[in-house]
Amino acid sequence: PEWMSLVVAVVSILILFFAMGGLYLDMRERARSRRETVRMRGLADAAVEGLLVCDGDVIVTANSSFLQMVGLSDAQVSGRKLATFIGSAGVFDLFERSNRAIELELTTSARVRLPVEAIGREVDFGGKPHVAIAIRDLSARKSAEEHIRFLAHHDALTGLANRASFGRTLEDEIARSRRKQGSFAVLCLDLDRFKEVNDLFGHAAGDALLQRVGSTLLTTVAELGSAARLGGDEFAVLLTDVAGPAEAGKLAESILDAFEKANQQMAGPALSASIGIALFPRDADTAEEVMSHADTALYRAKQDGRGVYRFYQREMGAAVRDRRMLEHDLRHAISRNELTLAYQPQVDIQSSDVTGFEALIRWTHPGRGSIPPSVFIPVAEESGLILQIGEWVLRKACTEAASWTAPLSIAVNVSTVQIHAPGFAQLVHDVLVQTGLTPARLEVEVTETALVKDMARAVTTLRQIRALGVRIAMDDFGTGYSSLANLRAFPFSKIKVDQSFIKSVDSNEQSATIVRAVLGLGNGLAVPVIAEGVERPEELEFLRNEICQGAQGYLLSRPADISAFRDVTSGTRTTLPDLEEEIAPRLVG
Repeated sequence: PEWMSLVVAVVSILILFFAMGGLYLDMRERARSRRETVRMRGLADAAVEGLLVCDGDVIVTANSSFLQMVGLSDAQVSGRKLATFIGSAGVFDLFERSNRAIELELTTSARVRLPVEAIGREVDFGGKPHVAIAIRDLSARKSAEEHIRFLAHHDALTGLANRASFGRTLEDEIARSRRKQGSFAVLCLDLDRFKEVNDLFGHAAGDALLQRVGSTLLTTVAELGSAARLGGDEFAVLLTDVAGPAEAGKLAESILDAFEKANQQMAGPALSASIGIALFPRDADTAEEVMSHADTALYRAKQDGRGVYRFYQREMGAAVRDRRMLEHDLRHAISRNELTLAYQPQVDIQSSDVTGFEALIRWTHPGRGSIPPSVFIPVAEESGLILQIGEWVLRKACTEAASWTAPLSIAVNVSTVQIHAPGFAQLVHDVLVQTGLTPARLEVEVTETALVKDMARAVTTLRQIRALGVRIAMDDFGTGYSSLANLRAFPFSKIKVDQSFIKSVDSNEQSATIVRAVLGLGNGLAVPVIAEGVERPEELEFLRNEICQGAQGYLLSRPADISAFRDVTSGTRTTLPDLEEEIAPRLVG
């Protein structure tokens, strides 16, 4: 019948429609699946860790991070055994300890073995169970850990062993030497004037110098022992299996020679060191003693001129302890009001008028009594205390001079360390402003040594000070190096002839000739000359006859508290009483 044909047609159309709908849905699902696969692949490639999907122990696919680790393409990785990259033992451990991170070594295409951390987990991939493996490169972490371990035993700047490591090595060597009845030496090194390098050239130059020391020590010591940086500019060397002092002395000489060669080969601050040596068991029985005694010998080396080495001797101990105690007490001398200033007049020889005073520091120790400047000033310079003490002297002298009615000059000695210290010219300016002293009344006395060390820097500082209106005097003229060159380098306001030339000038023709030459030089340069250390009337008479402008010394007046000269500083009189009564008649006669 016709209706049956119609039903069959409708059913066929419906079946076809549903088939097409199913096909559409399948195609849409496949497209969605492809998009999801691409999206998941993109997420996998964005991961920092390497990701693998394995079917058993065969790699199905890998992300870009893993491919970069091993240096291969996806085609070169897919289908290969996992053991190719992590070894059979690694595969076993990874599968045995599923879901737990383990550390392995990953072999790259370049046969480099990378430390990695891996974790495996079962996943469904393509409708089948697979294993997804995440691999993290531990190279950076391992390198950081290794660096941390290195820093625990080594100095970061020089690469040498640090103090703690050197201490352990020293204890081990003591134990070994006792078992074998052997001997070894400890050399303590300290760079000469390292603080000045930092002040003059900056800390970057100081660090570079320390690195030069480290590399030089490593090369020189080599297989003979071990070297360490104890801190700052302090170094130590342990020389093993020493037969006697001669071997240690030879190594010390080699180190000093190597430093000298390094100076010739490289530009920058000069490298110089002092070395102290102590031997075990000859000088000490413990690590503390051998280090202490080497340090004592080092202290003696610095006293003996620097750039040398000295062996420990028992008599050194007391002297070094005394000097260190002196340094300790000097650190507190200002706060305890133990420092004072004495003033010595400077006199115009032709008129016998006082033209000014030189401020001289004095230290009265509560236990030791009066300590000469020749004893404590070197200690202050070596320890860096001279900057604090020098500022105190400058302020005290300027404050005192500013209170005088008479416009007399005040001379202040300035050390080499102060001249080379950054900001010294600014300090002078600040002191003048704060005390109200007229700049022209201040006279800064510098020795030739200050110019020899770094003439360019010293001259720059002196020009800045002179620009303030302050006068600059060359002290102890003739006792340093290249005196004439120094006069040419900077226009000094005054020349002070050292007392060694003044002594017996009336009877020693050589001294007389030198003094006449200096007086002629000053006259030619229009720079006044003042003679120091005048102690006898005959010396004063000679200077007067040679037309020397000024003098100071015990003959004219000993240094004293400023209260002894109130008549002069107040303007009541212009000459010294004793000079007027005993010496002035000789001068004007």
